[in-house]
Amino acid sequence: MTYTIEKVTTLIGSHRFGTADANIGFLLTDSRSLCFAEETLFFALKSGRGDGHNYISDLYRRGVRNFVVEDVPADYATTYADANFLKVENSLVALQRLAERHRDEYDIPVVGITGSNGKTIVKEWLYQLLSPEMNVTRSPRSYNSQIGVPLSVWLLNEQSEVGVFEAGISEPGEMLALRDIIQSTIAVLTFIGDAHQKNFASLEEKCREKIILFHDAKTIVYCKDDTLVDDVVKSFDYKGDNLSWSMKDPEAALYVKQVDKNGLTSTVHYIFKGEEGEYELPFIDEASVRNSATTAVVALHLGLSKELLAERMKNLEPVAMRLEVKEGQHGCTLINDSYNSDINSLDIALDFMSRRPDHKGLGRTLILSDIYQTGEPLEQLYTGVSNLSLKRGVNKIIGIGPQIMAHADLIKVPEKFFFHDITSFIHSTVFENLRDEVILIKGARRFGFDNITELLVKKVHETILEVNLSNVVKNLNFYRSFMKPETKLVCMIKADAYGAGAVEIAKTLQDHRVDYLAVAVADEGVTLRKNGITSNIMIMNPEMSAFKTMFDYDLEPEVYSFRLLDALVREAQKNGISNFPVHIKLDTGMHRLGFDPLKDMPELIDRLQHQSAVIPRSVFSHFVGSDSDSFDEFSAHQFELFDKGSKQLCAAFPHKILRHIDNSAGIEHFPERQLDMCRLGLGLYGYDSRDNSMINNVTTLKTTILQIHDIPANETIGYSRRGTLTRDSRIAAIPIGYADGLNRHLGNRHCYCLVNGKKAEYVGNICMDVAMIDVTDIDCKEGDQVILFGEELPVTVLSDAIDTIPYEVLTGISNRVKRVYYQD
Repeated sequence: MTYTIEKVTTLIGSHRFGTADANIGFLLTDSRSLCFAEETLFFALKSGRGDGHNYISDLYRRGVRNFVVEDVPADYATTYADANFLKVENSLVALQRLAERHRDEYDIPVVGITGSNGKTIVKEWLYQLLSPEMNVTRSPRSYNSQIGVPLSVWLLNEQSEVGVFEAGISEPGEMLALRDIIQSTIAVLTFIGDAHQKNFASLEEKCREKIILFHDAKTIVYCKDDTLVDDVVKSFDYKGDNLSWSMKDPEAALYVKQVDKNGLTSTVHYIFKGEEGEYELPFIDEASVRNSATTAVVALHLGLSKELLAERMKNLEPVAMRLEVKEGQHGCTLINDSYNSDINSLDIALDFMSRRPDHKGLGRTLILSDIYQTGEPLEQLYTGVSNLSLKRGVNKIIGIGPQIMAHADLIKVPEKFFFHDITSFIHSTVFENLRDEVILIKGARRFGFDNITELLVKKVHETILEVNLSNVVKNLNFYRSFMKPETKLVCMIKADAYGAGAVEIAKTLQDHRVDYLAVAVADEGVTLRKNGITSNIMIMNPEMSAFKTMFDYDLEPEVYSFRLLDALVREAQKNGISNFPVHIKLDTGMHRLGFDPLKDMPELIDRLQHQSAVIPRSVFSHFVGSDSDSFDEFSAHQFELFDKGSKQLCAAFPHKILRHIDNSAGIEHFPERQLDMCRLGLGLYGYDSRDNSMINNVTTLKTTILQIHDIPANETIGYSRRGTLTRDSRIAAIPIGYADGLNRHLGNRHCYCLVNGKKAEYVGNICMDVAMIDVTDIDCKEGDQVILFGEELPVTVLSDAIDTIPYEVLTGISNRVKRVYYQD
């Protein structure tokens, strides 16, 4: 559905500046995601970290002509003569109001889903259960925020028969707006857990906030076995249709009588409104069983028969809530989204691919399967696919399936190839000739697209380090929430981003507009530049042999001594460089590197003032112990020294010199010392250095069991016969050793890994390429997954076991361990 600009003006209650005719079909809040400029309405949102008004001129240059703003440009009538500016008090409120008015146009069942966990899974499973008969419009991925929900609801169109939308909150007061936008006819609560608990006084307060979604809904669905949720629901005296389910109460709308687990499947026996039924589920974990019960209630209520429910439940596919980035063969980069195929998720995946700053001349290739259950005429659907692909810079498309093959003429991408099935593609010269391309693999699971990924991915051994880029962003925003909006941020990505992979981490941080990246040596900075990183880069340990490299690649060095300063100035003058930015380091107590903030300052200022080759961009120091309250007195002494020395330096120059001393722990512990900029290190990777707690886990080191042996008591395991068995044991070998970064001191039962969620101690000495673990009491087999550290096993468990710090464990993971990147 499109709206005239006049209609939008009325719906959001704005004052219009401009007279150009326009039809609006697309809403935009992130300038990086622009696609269809002609029909786009851009909302210039203001937040603590940025102002959308700053991107108006760029968007206008790129073809956007319609803007919702809080401040109209003074030169709108001349510079933007053919544009429309809709002035409102609050752009976010206007976005939400427009989505709410759009929702009013549709008298259809709409399922609103909230909860701490399981929202996306329930949403996607409902889509899989209902979409064969119904046209289901759903939230793309995890679009469940104050911005994501209105953008999701905007996707409702004339073909929509059911809407399914997530509603996520992180603090009190957020659900009311989401409730009014979604206007649930069926409201679902999945589960109440600890996610975002920091902003709520109690679980009950968070539950009451989420339950606001239930107000005005005709039907509510939740698990009444959760007494907290059940009590809160009862307390607001809900008058509608209560379809709560239970594993304990036979009187519940859906009563789960019994769950039988057999191998890799579960059979759920239930009674729904007095009628018995059962379904087989291709999962055995408790969370999946719970989510399936929630999904079953909604599907049955919407008219799905017990027979169709049973047929479709057994074919449910796992929900991959992430885009995986993998290194492929023959110079290719793979973006794997081979889990579902629909037009909205295609746009998101193409947007992700188009925003990757790869400046190596790599082509962009889309491998796409038939798209089912859209409700659109096929000609319109594949014309849309073609338009999206062209807008996102795709120059080669490979279509797989009879449907897309039959509509090949509608695809206008320069290079195009079509195949009836996966097999014919894999055996073609097109497959063989994939070289030096960024390849988005996007297809319905029924086509076996996971086989394409398996064949194209660069082969290494079974040990991988998974890196969750979405959690990097969550950690970034977690620390930003402690900072003043005007305070800048340096993100530390030295040591290959603490082992996570500097290039991919840098791309993510650049995409989220961090002010500076920091690496140890110039070569690390060069690698980033060659991979498309344009952000400011600070070199923390500059080598004198690398001055020319720093000049050539715009890498800004730290300067900590007169010897280094003099050498840098001489080399800059020799190369005709002037006003090259440097960062002055003061030693306030670390006694590692840096100028004395009192004794050296007069001479330092004099030398800087009597040359023009370099110019101080920032001045900084390091806290010795901001992670511990016991060092607070010394930290205060350090800050006093830094404050005096840095102010003296700043006063000597007319330009702004940034001051920074807070690190990850300091951002939280010393907010009054955030100054102009802060440096984020370990916290970015998910660990709070104040108490070693996990914030949002970024890296997971995992491998598989190679072989299992039954070994009798009194035998020894491994080199030097160090691991003597005290009982008959099952010992598994895993393909990871100290050459991969698994510290030898973890062996001989000093620590453990996880096999199917159970602790398995390391037995004997850890070898170079293999370690042995005790799986005697664990139900497992060869090929099963092993977690070395991650969400369930924090890296701090390993660091504590060998009396070191998390940094050492994270940075010690060898480059021969493949990194696999993904986004939720």
